[in-house]
Amino acid sequence: MMHKKMSSAILIVFLLGSLLPIYWMLNMSLKTNEEIVGVLSLWPQQLTFANYHTIFTDRSWYSGYINSMIYVALNMVMSVTVALPAAYAFSRYNFVGDKHLFFWLLTNRMTPPAVFLVPFFQLYSTVGLMDTHLAVALAHMVFNVPLAVWILEGFMSGVPKEIDETAYIDGYSFPRFFIRIFLPMIKSGVGVTAFFCFMFSWVELLLARTLTSVNAKPIAATMTRTVSAAGMDWGVLAAAGVLTIVPGALVIWFVRHYIAKGFAMGRV
Repeated sequence: MMHKKMSSAILIVFLLGSLLPIYWMLNMSLKTNEEIVGVLSLWPQQLTFANYHTIFTDRSWYSGYINSMIYVALNMVMSVTVALPAAYAFSRYNFVGDKHLFFWLLTNRMTPPAVFLVPFFQLYSTVGLMDTHLAVALAHMVFNVPLAVWILEGFMSGVPKEIDETAYIDGYSFPRFFIRIFLPMIKSGVGVTAFFCFMFSWVELLLARTLTSVNAKPIAATMTRTVSAAGMDWGVLAAAGVLTIVPGALVIWFVRHYIAKGFAMGRV
C-alpha cells in the first residue's frame, strides 16, 4: 500500500513538473510585457488577448504557421509514399546487401542535420529551390524516410507472407492487393509513421531556417527573430509557443491508439 502511494506521488510530481512550463507559457501569453518583466504572478493580473490578436492579424506571424503546415504535410505524404514500397521490399525479400542497406538507411537518421546543411544550400541555390516549401520537405525526407522504413518494416514483417500468396492466387494484381488488402492491415504502422514524420518536421529548425527566408519561412524560424528595437516581445512569443503546441497535441490525440500499438510491437 505504501509503495502504491509513493508511486502515485512520484507520478503526480512528474506530471506537475511536465505541465509547469506549458502552464507558465500560457500564463505569459495572457499578460502584457510590462507585467511579465515587472511582476511575478501565477496568473494574469491584467488579462489580455492582444498577443493572440497579433499572431492572427500580423502576416509575418500567421504566415509562419501556414508555411510550416504546408511543408510538414508535403513531407509526411512524400516520406510515407517512398517508405511503403521500400519497407515492403525489406520485409518480404532477401537480396544481396539487404542488411547493409537497411543499416545505411538508419545511419542517415543518426546524422546531425548540420552535416547536410551546406550540400543542400548549394544544391537548392543551383536548381532554384531555395525559399520554397518543397525544399524543406525534401531535406526532411533524408531523416524521415529511414525512420519510416524502419517502423513500417516492423509492422509489415508481422503480416504473414501467406496473405500475399493467397491474394495473387485469387487474381489480385500487386497494386490492388497492396491498397485494398495490405495497407488496411498495417494502418496502425502508417499512423505511427506519419506521427513521427510530423513531429520531426514540425520542430526541426536548422534546415528549415537556413533553406528559407521569406516565402516559406516557418513559425519556428519566426519565433527566433522576435527581438526589435523595443526589446523582446515576451507576450507574443509565448502566444506563438502555445499555438505551436496545438497542432502536435491534435496529431497525438488522433494517433494515440496507433502509437500505443507501435510501442506494443516494439518498433517505437
